[in-house]
Amino acid sequence: MLPLEDSEITRNGKSLILAYDHGLEHGPVDFEPNPPTMDPHRIFELGAHDAVTCVAVQKGIAEGYYPSYEDDVTLMVKLNGTSNLWMGEPNSAVNCSVEYAAEIGASGLGFTVYGGSNHEVEMAEEFRQAHEDAREHDLPIVLWSYPRGQGLKNDTSASTIAYASRLGLELGADMTKVKYPGSTDAMQHVCDVAGEMGVVMSGGSKIGDRAFLELVENAMNAGAQGLAVGRNVFQRDNPTAILDGLEAVIFEEAPAEEALELVETADAAAAADD
Repeated sequence: MLPLEDSEITRNGKSLILAYDHGLEHGPVDFEPNPPTMDPHRIFELGAHDAVTCVAVQKGIAEGYYPSYEDDVTLMVKLNGTSNLWMGEPNSAVNCSVEYAAEIGASGLGFTVYGGSNHEVEMAEEFRQAHEDAREHDLPIVLWSYPRGQGLKNDTSASTIAYASRLGLELGADMTKVKYPGSTDAMQHVCDVAGEMGVVMSGGSKIGDRAFLELVENAMNAGAQGLAVGRNVFQRDNPTAILDGLEAVIFEEAPAEEALELVETADAAAAADD
């Protein structure tokens, strides 16, 4: 694995990946809580926040919008993805090459593997090619490791998520994105089985400010390297405020309660400006 301490997708060895692959993976419904974020320009503007170490997008968004923000935003390109219109066994189509991602300015790569799917073998082989191509360009690759498929009885159990983390290490990922396994102890096990590979927690569906900041604090205390988050930022009325709080928790090791005060102060200031 590549050392990420000095990587452009990290800051002091930690990461906050602002994920914006939802338009493909979930569809426009994810933008309805905050319609302005349907415009990718808004996400790249958020990506310039000090808390954000990189913005993860699909090829079309990267090609069309990143050139306007390349001086202020670090780009991660997702190499594969599947629409929510797909109703078959979990799979993820490769829609961008490593070479092209590097050409359009990527400093990091993202790749999804659904362990446990009937298509796991195919996706693992595609990841192998992407991983080896990434090495030729000296680009780190982050594995979106989401166990999913008809053979799995419980894809959110702590043991399954630990397996997802280990899968990333075994396949050669430089960092692996996993769901929160339900407790700090379980998250520590997820990080322990990853060895020296970094683990970032998936942000998941939007929840309240306090609950979300406490969840991130628990993950960081358990050994996570950071967060890969989309909806829990861009679905908020004031996404910048929650980024202020996340910066405090992830990079300054502030408790969630202290970070919440930052968020509430920023929200109040934004309301006053309105």
